[in-house]
Amino acid sequence: TCHAHHYYVLDDPVIADVEYDRMFRELLDIEEQFPELISADSPSLRVGGAPLDQFVQAEHAFPMLSLDNVFDDLELAAFEEKNLRYLQSAVPLTYLAEPKLDGLAVELVYDNGVLTQGSTRGDGLTGENITAQLQTVQTIPLRLQAGNECSIPEQLVVRGEVFMPHKGFAALNRQRVEAGESLFANPRNAAAGSLRLLDPKVTATRPLSFFVYGVGNTDVVPVTDLEQLFVWLGQIGFPVNPLVKFCTSLKGVQEQYAHLQQLRHDLKYEIDGMVVKINDFTLQQRLGNTARAPRWAVAWKFPAVQATTIIKTVDFQVGRTGAVTPVAILEPVNVDGAVVQRASLHNRDEIERKGLMIGDTVLIQRAGDVIPEIVKPIVGKRTGKEVDIVFPDKCPVCQHPLQRPEGEAITRCVNSHCPAQRLRGLIYFTGKSGLDIEGLGRKNMEKLVQVALVKDIPDIFSLKQDDLAALDGWGDKSADKVLLAIEKAKQPTLARFIGALGIRHVGEITAETLANYYGSLIAVLAASKEELCEVEGIGDQVAASLADYFSDLSTRDMLERLLELGLTIREPESGNKPLEDKVFLFTGSLPAMSRNEAKQLVKGMGGQVVSGISKKVTHLVAGTKGGSKLKKAEAMGIPILTEQDFLRLVGRAEEETDDS
Repeated sequence: TCHAHHYYVLDDPVIADVEYDRMFRELLDIEEQFPELISADSPSLRVGGAPLDQFVQAEHAFPMLSLDNVFDDLELAAFEEKNLRYLQSAVPLTYLAEPKLDGLAVELVYDNGVLTQGSTRGDGLTGENITAQLQTVQTIPLRLQAGNECSIPEQLVVRGEVFMPHKGFAALNRQRVEAGESLFANPRNAAAGSLRLLDPKVTATRPLSFFVYGVGNTDVVPVTDLEQLFVWLGQIGFPVNPLVKFCTSLKGVQEQYAHLQQLRHDLKYEIDGMVVKINDFTLQQRLGNTARAPRWAVAWKFPAVQATTIIKTVDFQVGRTGAVTPVAILEPVNVDGAVVQRASLHNRDEIERKGLMIGDTVLIQRAGDVIPEIVKPIVGKRTGKEVDIVFPDKCPVCQHPLQRPEGEAITRCVNSHCPAQRLRGLIYFTGKSGLDIEGLGRKNMEKLVQVALVKDIPDIFSLKQDDLAALDGWGDKSADKVLLAIEKAKQPTLARFIGALGIRHVGEITAETLANYYGSLIAVLAASKEELCEVEGIGDQVAASLADYFSDLSTRDMLERLLELGLTIREPESGNKPLEDKVFLFTGSLPAMSRNEAKQLVKGMGGQVVSGISKKVTHLVAGTKGGSKLKKAEAMGIPILTEQDFLRLVGRAEEETDDS
């Protein structure tokens, strides 16, 4: 293990390669003869173990959140200004800037210094257990290195990025050409695909590497900021990117961004930007997170890479909410390592604004290095053979007249029985954003709908083994795997279930808000539009969509059928939530902390925050200049807390001292 660390992580071997190979071969021979001697951190795990039947889920003890993006100096400055305002501080912030690797984010759990679990990000709360695959990545330590100055926590949760260097990616694609296999489009896809192979022995042959970028539980590490953390992580055995840089100001961050942009194409691996993090752990904790991203970090993406191609034709696709989206079918073109053949045109207004025509030569870019986008037509290359893009007036699937509601940019098919909408809704329900039922991806759901085995969501939970096994290309084994995955999906959390339904305007964040506020599906079903509007973060549009959806008789019938088929919805765990069942309303300004920070404290302790006065409010927190809400609360007999009362309630008040 020591020699492997010197070779793969430090790039500083202390013995000859032939000597290392001899020692490794000797280890394999000993373990083959005495299997009881194989330890959890044996280097032999690098070659991979027995193939897995399937991946199992792994829950993250600490959410693995995404990052919000910024694209220029002004947006970066707004990020700092917003955080200073939130903290109500004028003290200059310091930052850590690190290359944003274009790979796959993973979590590594070490118990008593030994790697015991590795997983993907997944939806941020639950990922896939890929421990056996991650053990084959040579730069991931199997055992941490404790020393005189480096004690190892009992449990350490580490986050990092697995990636494939350019050289290894090129070699892998050459091998696939020789084997007659399809090529990987880019190094990121190659890395992600390699880690999701069920056979770890195959993963072990892939040229994967790893850089650490943080920990999930900062309270157990012996440091107080990111700059110290990276030093400590390097000391206990993790590979740290040498381009990570501490910056004392926003100007330093900007200089490092320019430096990385200049280095970008000379690096041995792909980067698509720079991650900017506030350095101090205490400030990170005070800022906290939104439902999807930390407030204290952003990804500063590199400018999009552009290319030119031709619009061959335009398809009109119908989504799960009835939205009709025009999609340009392009002459295939390579844009910075990825082959682009399609690009969304978004809506009729966007087509008219850009003046696009079929046959146009167009400038395209991968916005944020990911999403293909048509920037503009190159008018000077028109030949006169180009034709207008004609938006249909009837649904391209069910032929129902299309509508464009006043004030909206989207044209919709309002036929609730439109086959395309039903299919998209089913795909969404079983997909990654829904219940994530393995084996029921887009292609398989299309097949099940095509052969009429599935018409609505409850049909998924009444599928029979014989029917599935008889499908072309399936068989008994595939059918059994899908049925097992369906059975596992019968106990979703309330938030995940609401999100999976694909209700218009209701995404992951709103679903989580509803689950935390109401606690049960019955309570959500009973809520009126007016009551839903009282929930912090839910406006009129979302409330109306929810009320319409859950009051529909066909929705009620579908939910009853699901419950009859054994679906059990898990309600949010209560845990240690001292403010559970308490509803807070804030009015006036709070000198000691920002309003947002106070709201996050309440939510973190199990309480609810509303924006309007009602009988549900159990506490009104009155800052300076309380206004009409304070008078109404007094008239209704609602308990009123001063800021100091509130701080004592949440355990944030400073100890009082007697100076007499």
